[in-house]
Amino acid sequence: MRVLWCLALCAIVGGCASVTRGTTETISVSSTPSGAEATVSGLEAPLTCSTPCAFVAKRNADISVSIAKDGYETQIVPLTKDIPAAGAAGFAGNILAGGLIGMGVDAATGAATDHKPNPVIVTLQPHRAAAPARPARQRRPAPTAPEAGT
Repeated sequence: MRVLWCLALCAIVGGCASVTRGTTETISVSSTPSGAEATVSGLEAPLTCSTPCAFVAKRNADISVSIAKDGYETQIVPLTKDIPAAGAAGFAGNILAGGLIGMGVDAATGAATDHKPNPVIVTLQPHRAAAPARPARQRRPAPTAPEAGT
């Protein structure tokens, strides 16, 4: 019975994946060590949080996460979009109920996709210590030739 209601709603609203999965998802970010600053680009407004943290993003957003902490190398993780089995099933439901309109709605909203990796897990690498600078060699002045006439 629940499936019938969902299919009926898909036909009315437009996209099955949009109805069953929604147009947003929660993405988690963690780092070792924790307490790093995660800067998320690709959202409507830039977002910064301290790891571990989570944020909500539109499924069709092109997202990258930059993770930085003093004393460690900054890492940038681009997220890709993938169609999991649940998204494919919702998108395929459009054939039964939503038709071309439903497929268009799901494609535009990215409802059939998930971001990968989710969760974003990063192990930060410490900065390599710079080799200490060697003291400059002091040059001895070149011997001068005695002046003529002395």
